[in-house]
Amino acid sequence: MGGDWDDIAREQAERADETLVINMGPQHPSTHGVLRLILECDGETVRSIRPGIGFLHTGIEKNMEYRTWAQGSTFVTRMDYVAPIFNEVAYCLAVERLLGIEDKIPQRATEIRVLMMELNRIASHLVCIGTGGMEIGALTVMTIGFREREVILDFFEAVTGLRMNHAYVRPGGVQNDLPENGLAQLAEVITWLEGHLGEYADFCNENPIFKRRMMGVGIQDLTACMALGVTGPVLRSTGYGWDLRKTQPYCGYETYDFDVPVWDSSDAYGRFRVRLQEMWESLKIVKQVAERLEASAGQPVMYTDPKIGSPADLAVGPDGQGNSNEHVKHIMGQSMEALIHHFKVVTEGFRVPAGQAYVPIESPKGEIACHVVSDGGTRPYRAHMRDPGFNHLQSVPIQCEGGMISDVVVAVGSLDPVMGGVDR
Repeated sequence: MGGDWDDIAREQAERADETLVINMGPQHPSTHGVLRLILECDGETVRSIRPGIGFLHTGIEKNMEYRTWAQGSTFVTRMDYVAPIFNEVAYCLAVERLLGIEDKIPQRATEIRVLMMELNRIASHLVCIGTGGMEIGALTVMTIGFREREVILDFFEAVTGLRMNHAYVRPGGVQNDLPENGLAQLAEVITWLEGHLGEYADFCNENPIFKRRMMGVGIQDLTACMALGVTGPVLRSTGYGWDLRKTQPYCGYETYDFDVPVWDSSDAYGRFRVRLQEMWESLKIVKQVAERLEASAGQPVMYTDPKIGSPADLAVGPDGQGNSNEHVKHIMGQSMEALIHHFKVVTEGFRVPAGQAYVPIESPKGEIACHVVSDGGTRPYRAHMRDPGFNHLQSVPIQCEGGMISDVVVAVGSLDPVMGGVDR
């Protein structure tokens, strides 16, 4: 029926000026999903820009109120679908804080979480850099970006069984250990990334066309970032090295050696350079985790309390289906208590003490956090995610008004919004 377009057209006719109102999206290929941007332009100059969101609203947070705590991982992983592991970790850390078992999570499970997060950080940055390059004509940057991402997704598939929407991180640990050849495959991933990540700098860092399209575009200084709650590479491109892995460590990040890259230009080019360097720092962490996982082989990957620990921690059988024969034998023929706990955890879910928890972590886009409220039952009373893209889209007018229409694409791409996380 035209939505609000009739109102916009009527107001425009009453003004009787030469300002042109344009809808960019929600089907535009350069809006990074179903994002609608309403632009008022004077020629090629943007006078006003307003983001319109909500086209990908899936009701995830409300749905979680009707599912068990363990099932929440299956929902949150579908929000920011480019960085699903971070959604899962933020949610599970919040649930574990309510359960009071933060310090009881097996060390190997924490190491695997860090491994998966840092590989996912590289994959997410590759999507941002690749699609951002494609939108300004650097098609090769996109093709090689997705080439490296495929290598990481192949590893994810080997570990979790899926390339996205993993539901791999669970309250109490992770779904399963690495496969038998997991460390060997990880070594191949590391070798591949070490040999190919340098190509992005070769293609882009000093490319005069690339720099002219990005330098001085989408400027947002530190004051504006602080006022609008902007975090991640956008904040670090202003020269402020705020990274929760360093400032508020979690998952043992304080025990890893890595740096927080910053830039001082506050523009789209600075964000590109920050992400480029962050991939190398993540690879540095991945190599350290690989050494630790080699030393901790055979250790548990799930909290061992049968009243809480998900049966998914059990080794998959030789047929690749179901739980291990050892577990089936234990619950069916050796321990009535184990069978009862297994049945209750699977069908009813575990109970979480009444209270609330808020846990932020550093995702590829910025600060992602989970706020969960429990009334003492087997389901969340309330679950809410702070997605960085939601905050960042507020800054589109600051970055774009007064600039060119062509620069809107660059500015929005440098924010790296994923609408599944924005709308939820």
